[in-house]
Amino acid sequence: MPKLKLLLIGKTPKRYLVECETSYSERLKKYYKLEIVVIPGQGKGKSLSPENLCKLEGEKILQNLKDNDNLILLDEKGKDYSSPELAQWLEKKLASDNRDLCFVIGGAFGFSKEVYARASHKISLSRLTFNHEMVRSIFLEQLYRAFSIIRNEPYHHS
Repeated sequence: MPKLKLLLIGKTPKRYLVECETSYSERLKKYYKLEIVVIPGQGKGKSLSPENLCKLEGEKILQNLKDNDNLILLDEKGKDYSSPELAQWLEKKLASDNRDLCFVIGGAFGFSKEVYARASHKISLSRLTFNHEMVRSIFLEQLYRAFSIIRNEPYHHS
């Protein structure tokens, strides 16, 4: 049975966001095994250009993948889904692909070209821009919502 993995660049600095992440991570446990891996960030990038920062973060992302991981990036250029569409996509992926689904939320400047090349899919959470720390809570909530939709539970009101 495949598992879900979430790779994150850097720690979440705000306590209220950590609490939100923890809340949804705990809720998700009743549905599916979720592994969260925090990859240390490279500081604020003051001494590195955005391109070099992405390259260093990209190397760390790729080092944390297994060869058969199905890499999915949360990216502003990704496919837009409604919550029910995301649930349907997730259910289909988990049923048809025996590989682990590895979602990645990158740093402030996105992903390196090597990470883009390795990815099988990109998901956009919105056409709006959110900071990467907030995206963590939003995405964990959407995963929880997707599983509640799959199970036909009342969390999602359509």
